[in-house]
Amino acid sequence: MKTLKDLFLGELADMYDAERRIVKALPKMAKAATCDDLKGAFQSHLKETEGHVKKLEQVFQSFDEKAKGKTCEATVGLLEEGDEIAAEFKGSPAINAALISAGQKVEHYEMASYGCLHEWAGLLGNEEAVGLLHQILEEEKAANESLTKLARTSSNEEALKESDEKDEAASERPANTRRGIRPISPGRKRTESLT
Repeated sequence: MKTLKDLFLGELADMYDAERRIVKALPKMAKAATCDDLKGAFQSHLKETEGHVKKLEQVFQSFDEKAKGKTCEATVGLLEEGDEIAAEFKGSPAINAALISAGQKVEHYEMASYGCLHEWAGLLGNEEAVGLLHQILEEEKAANESLTKLARTSSNEEALKESDEKDEAASERPANTRRGIRPISPGRKRTESLT
C-alpha cells in the first residue's frame, strides 16, 4: 500500500525534474524578452532555480534518498506552450506580456507543488525538508510577484498600446459602408427598387 512518504517522494522527483527543465528554459525566455527588466527577472530567477535544484537534492538527502527525477509532464507542457508563445509573438510589442504569462503559469504550478510538499514534509516530521521547501516556496512566490509587477507597470500597457495603434490605423482608413456592393460608376445606371 502506498503511503504519504511515497507520494511525497514521487512529487519531489517530479519537481526535481521540473526545476532542471526550467534551468534550461529560462535563458531562452530571457533571450526572447525585449524588456531589460524582464530579461533581468528571468536571469535572476535562473540563479534561484539552480539553487532550487541543490535544495531539492538536500531534501532527498534528508530522507536518506538519492536525488532522482521523474518526468514532470505538466512542466514539459507548460514549457512547450511557452516556446510556442515566444515564437508566435516574436517581434510583437506583446512578446513581453506573452512571456510573463508563460512564466507565471510555471510559477503557479510550482507554488501549488511546493505548497503540498512543504505541508507533507511537516506531516512526515522532517523539519530540515520543511525549512528547505519553505525557502523554495517563498522564492517562487517572489518570482511570481515580480512578474506580476512587470506586467502591470510596463508589459501589458506596451501590448495594449500596440493594439490601440492598430485600432487607430484602421479607423483612419475610409470606411466602405457599402461593403460587397460595387460603387456606382458614371456609366452605370442605378436600378430601380425591386419592390
